[in-house]
Amino acid sequence: MNLKGRNFITLKDYSPEEIGYLLDLAADLKAKKKQGITGSSLKGKNIALIFEKPSTRTRCSFVVAAVDEGAHPEYLGKDDIQLGHKESVEDTARVLGRVFDGIEFRGFKHKTVEDLAKYAGVPVWNGLTDDYHPTQILADLLTMKEHFGYLKGLRFVYAGDGRNNMANSLMIGMSKMGVHFTILAPKSLWPKGELVELCKGYAAENGSTITLTEDTDAVKDADTIYTDVWCSMGEEDKAAQRIELLKPYQVNKDLMEKTGKDTTIFMHCLPAVKGNEVTEEVFESGASVVFDEAENRMHTIKAVMVATLGE
Repeated sequence: MNLKGRNFITLKDYSPEEIGYLLDLAADLKAKKKQGITGSSLKGKNIALIFEKPSTRTRCSFVVAAVDEGAHPEYLGKDDIQLGHKESVEDTARVLGRVFDGIEFRGFKHKTVEDLAKYAGVPVWNGLTDDYHPTQILADLLTMKEHFGYLKGLRFVYAGDGRNNMANSLMIGMSKMGVHFTILAPKSLWPKGELVELCKGYAAENGSTITLTEDTDAVKDADTIYTDVWCSMGEEDKAAQRIELLKPYQVNKDLMEKTGKDTTIFMHCLPAVKGNEVTEEVFESGASVVFDEAENRMHTIKAVMVATLGE
């Protein structure tokens, strides 16, 4: 499959077959790395890593993945370039596209990454925006596939803030891969109707379902329970209100037991606020695969770069 030159902005742009290809490539690259084999598909390439928001997993993953495949990554923090301040995004994109072979962007407005992709002329990868976090979803899908051996037909529940970038992106990724997807959240924090309708279309094509509910009984038979922080970056002022609203949706021992399965796994994109969205007990339990998931960020990001830019 040829994904050369493609941007990676949202999983809306990728077919189930293309997502499956990236997961298989990531698994292969991961297996090779475990044997001490790294590649040279990005040899001679220079990659710009633009970070408006700080990051542990995304930054480390892009840097290590680039170096493993022979590329030079250059970190550009918010004080290093004039993105949209002294220089328009469009002009910065055209400059960086002439200097670099690929560009990663992690920041706030989704339009910024879209404009970079429109004007740079080189592959642009979304490391997180306010709307979407597609590299995280690839890592989540790889983790589930490693754990269960398959994806289609699994039952996935996302509990908590149902309208943040993680909930949006998970709904897209799971519906494309035929995973039954439930958002368990107060109605005021459900995702936008148009995105739900779009994903219901994907789900119908791929033999799965999408459910939005406030009822914690919806976790029955879940294979995966997933959560994220109750306050996204930039929403710190809403913390007290969110804690009050989301307390009933905390992933704790009771919620895990409500699935009626002892095989249910717990997932979180990290960093976690233990005692809020998840208890320490569940986070540290045998059901938790959060660190497999964190590691898989690197392998899936490597797959995206190799597929879209590699020789």
